[in-house]
Amino acid sequence: MSALEYDGGSKFMRKAKENPFVPIGMAGFFTIVGYRLFRLKSRGDMKMSVHLIHMRVMAQGFVVGAITVGVIYSMYKDYIVKPREELKALQQETKQRTPQMNMD
Repeated sequence: MSALEYDGGSKFMRKAKENPFVPIGMAGFFTIVGYRLFRLKSRGDMKMSVHLIHMRVMAQGFVVGAITVGVIYSMYKDYIVKPREELKALQQETKQRTPQMNMD
């Protein structure tokens, strides 16, 4: 890769295309943190440390969930969809060769 192609934005976009659930996890993380920080003043009698721990657990849970869904989706594509496509392509190739063999 040249130095021009290796900037932060293009690397992020390339990684996002490879695994689209990571940016979804990041967006959820920042959304949860932003919302919980916004709600910080109306936490009632809850201690600050407890509020921050709840915020962290919710945000991390969302990220772990998004990455888990991404891994399951990736495994589905690699182990179910891809073999079906390869089998279908092999069957198409076999059908195309069969008439040629009969003519010889």
